[in-house]
Amino acid sequence: MIKVGLLYGGRSGEHEVSLCSAASVFSSLDRGRYEVLAIGIDKDGRWYVQNPPEIVNDKDFGKILTIKKTGSWLLNHFEDGNTLCLVDMDSGERAVVDVVFPVLHGTYGEDGTLQGLLELAMVPYVGADVLGSAVGMDKEFAKRLLKEAGIPVVPWITVRNADWSANKNAITQQALNDIGLPLFVKPVCAGSSVGITKVKDAALLGDAVETALQYDTRALIEKSVDCREIECSVIGNDNPEASVPGEIVPRHEFYSYEAKYIDPEGAALVIPASLDAVTAERVRRLAVEGYRALGCSGMARVDFFLEKSGSGLYLNEINTIPGFTSISMYPKLWEASGMDYSTLLGRLIDLAFERHMKRKLIKTEMNAT
Repeated sequence: MIKVGLLYGGRSGEHEVSLCSAASVFSSLDRGRYEVLAIGIDKDGRWYVQNPPEIVNDKDFGKILTIKKTGSWLLNHFEDGNTLCLVDMDSGERAVVDVVFPVLHGTYGEDGTLQGLLELAMVPYVGADVLGSAVGMDKEFAKRLLKEAGIPVVPWITVRNADWSANKNAITQQALNDIGLPLFVKPVCAGSSVGITKVKDAALLGDAVETALQYDTRALIEKSVDCREIECSVIGNDNPEASVPGEIVPRHEFYSYEAKYIDPEGAALVIPASLDAVTAERVRRLAVEGYRALGCSGMARVDFFLEKSGSGLYLNEINTIPGFTSISMYPKLWEASGMDYSTLLGRLIDLAFERHMKRKLIKTEMNAT
């Protein structure tokens, strides 16, 4: 039986979201195929094998997979080829997994850092590789690559922490001149709408930038588009496929962290989205093109802005580890496309092994001459 290490929690502002996603994945993995080991990472970055795992009710997130901080666990990948071994230095207990399923949203989980560790350990893992994860998380460089690939993106400027400290007035004026009001300010490398502010008053722009820079060393100032928010799920390695598109209809001013996770009435999910056939196919095509342009593999949710007046369609961002509760958009879109939640999880694990086997064929040394 395949031993799956479900990795969740993490050093991120999206820690709590991860606990919720992990509860759904843990409950839905096919126990006829997989033995599941829950591995929680606390907010300090320490890893803890959960024995036994425990799902509890939570007032904000419904159900979460808790993290019990017991033992002193160290990683060791040298004992068994292509497996990840965790050893409790207190008790001597060992836990070995064949494949890692990360459900870690945001920094130190979705940004390529974890993926780099798993690549060094030569362990199969679900989701995008180092490059795809890092670029997908970095809104600035994702936009640059998408624009280079001819995929439309919303106009933006990037603000670096040091530049902001030295030239606040000049940057503020540039944003007002080049972007105009209203606009959004967001951290470059953060997800789940953490640190995002919609700015309608020029006097509030500085505070919005300061807020974003609490979560990253760069902030994005981006044009506000009067739009519908369309999302599409993509799965695959070399031959990615797109789901039917869906639509987020926020009941807040925009799709904020609170609207996503705290307020049960914060937004409605419309699946499939009410789109004409030409627009729906365009969304699916651009989702796959954007996925390829950023070097993604495994899975991603691709988010678009569709102008309410006009036909403008902009690729907003790509999430390489999207929300994974049973009611999250990524699995719901695949359900509407004919793939249920448990089958989806199994397909993702199969893709992890597929990519791993191909990587094992890559030469790492020159032949002797």
